[in-house]
Amino acid sequence: MRARPVGEHALLVELADGTEAQALHAELLRRRATGALRVREIVPAARTVLLDGLEEPARLRAELPRWEVPPLPPREGAVLEIPVRYDGPDLADVAALWGVDVPEVARIHSAAEFRVAFCGFAPGFGYLTGLAERYEVPRRATPRTTVPRGSVALAGPYTGVYPRASPGGWQLIGSTDVVLWDHARVPAALLSPGVRVRFVAAGAPEAP
Repeated sequence: MRARPVGEHALLVELADGTEAQALHAELLRRRATGALRVREIVPAARTVLLDGLEEPARLRAELPRWEVPPLPPREGAVLEIPVRYDGPDLADVAALWGVDVPEVARIHSAAEFRVAFCGFAPGFGYLTGLAERYEVPRRATPRTTVPRGSVALAGPYTGVYPRASPGGWQLIGSTDVVLWDHARVPAALLSPGVRVRFVAAGAPEAP
C-alpha cells in the first residue's frame, strides 16, 4: 500500500491489485460509517482508491501502511438482475478464446455473480468482476467507432454495459434494454461500487 498526496486535502492510495483496492474501499467505507474516518469522497479504481476532502491527509498517509485491512467481506444485499440477450457480434470470437461453443458462453456468463469494482469511462459505466481468471479476454485489436447503447461486453477481467453509444474496443457478447444512467432518477447511476449483479439470459443463442 502506497499513499501519494494529491493537492492539500486528498490522497491517492495505490494497491497491488484490484482485490486489494476493493478490500480497502470496503474498509474505508466502514470506518467512515462508524465515524473513525472523516473524508468527503472515497473513489475506487482498478488498483487505486482516492480519498478527497480529508482534514488531516498527512496523518492518514502515515497511518495507512500500519492498517490491517481485512479481506473483502462476504457479498451482502440484494442482487441486481440485468436481462441480457446473448447476441453480440463478438460472441463466436469469445467462445473460441474460451474453448467452448456459443451457448456455453451465455451459460458461463449468466451463472456468475458479479460485483461492481469501480465506475468510470462514461457516466453509469461500471467495471464488474466475477468471472474466473481463465475467462479473461483481450480487447479488440481494432476498436469500433460506435458501440450501441446497452451492449454487454468483456475486456480483461471485467464485464461492462455501455450506458450510451460510444467508441469502444471491448468484446461484445450481448445487449440489454436496462437504462444504466438516467438524469431523472435518484441516483442517476444504476451501478455503484460494491453492487452485486447477475446477468439473466433473455434468450438462448443459436450455435453456429
